[in-house]
Amino acid sequence: MPRLLLAEDDADLGPAIRRALELEGYVVDLFTRGDDVLAAGRSADYDVLLLDIGLPHGTGLEVLRMLRGEGIATPVIVVTAFDRTQQRVAGLDAGADDYVVKPVDLEELAARIRSQLRRREGRQDDTMTIGPVMLDFAGHVATLEGQALPLTAKEFRVLALLMRRSRRFVSKADLEAELYDGDNWAESNTVEVAISSLRRKIGRDFIHTARGLGYMVGGRER
Repeated sequence: MPRLLLAEDDADLGPAIRRALELEGYVVDLFTRGDDVLAAGRSADYDVLLLDIGLPHGTGLEVLRMLRGEGIATPVIVVTAFDRTQQRVAGLDAGADDYVVKPVDLEELAARIRSQLRRREGRQDDTMTIGPVMLDFAGHVATLEGQALPLTAKEFRVLALLMRRSRRFVSKADLEAELYDGDNWAESNTVEVAISSLRRKIGRDFIHTARGLGYMVGGRER
């Protein structure tokens, strides 16, 4: 599932937004300080960043300018109580891709996140097809040659990450991070078990492996 960075220092609002987005199927890392957001944005592979402007130890705009200045192009949605035109312009000029005003409408926020994911992945809707497999990311539905493909939650998350990064190798570490549930990391063999099960259900040739590189769909091992 897509991994989001949520920067929000409100002790009630931050956890509430995180819980709501987790129910939508996202993996959400919550940070309350600008310096922590900057470090995470530099080191982790997030799909979308949700930035509050009014953060301590480095405002959201300062963090955004630094990330963009370092060439980090992760989609950013600014989530803030500031709704004046000049403040919106400042956020967009700093490199934001979208802007949401508090109080947050969670349905609208989820829709804007999906829009950024589609744009990043070059999709026009919430589905992706590779070979005989189609995934509906929003509905968490998979089909194989038009027939329902029963997957566990872990199998869906692994397959979704591989398809979102099609024709690129995805490391075991990245797949383990995708399965991180906020409290416990995946067991050492969880990825191998999920990959083995997916190959049984889809076909062994759908997922390619290269020692030292990881797993890939939509391409051939070299």
